[in-house]
Amino acid sequence: MKVNEGTLDRAVRVVAGLVLIGLAATNTIGMWGYIGVVPLLTGAVGMCPLYTLLGINTCPAPGNSAK
Repeated sequence: MKVNEGTLDRAVRVVAGLVLIGLAATNTIGMWGYIGVVPLLTGAVGMCPLYTLLGINTCPAPGNSAK
C-alpha cells in the first residue's frame, strides 16, 4: 500500500473529518456528518483509494511506500 497523500493533504483530511464527526455528534448537521470517518481514516493512513484510481499523488517523496 503506497502513501499517496502529502502532509498538508493528510492534515486537512484529519481536521475536516474531526469537524464533521464533532458536528454530527452534537446533532448540528445530522447523521450524515459521520461521513467524516472517511477523510479521518484516509488522512490517518496516508492512502486514498480514490487518488489511486485517478492517478493522483500529493506525496512529494519519491518511491513513497508504506511506513
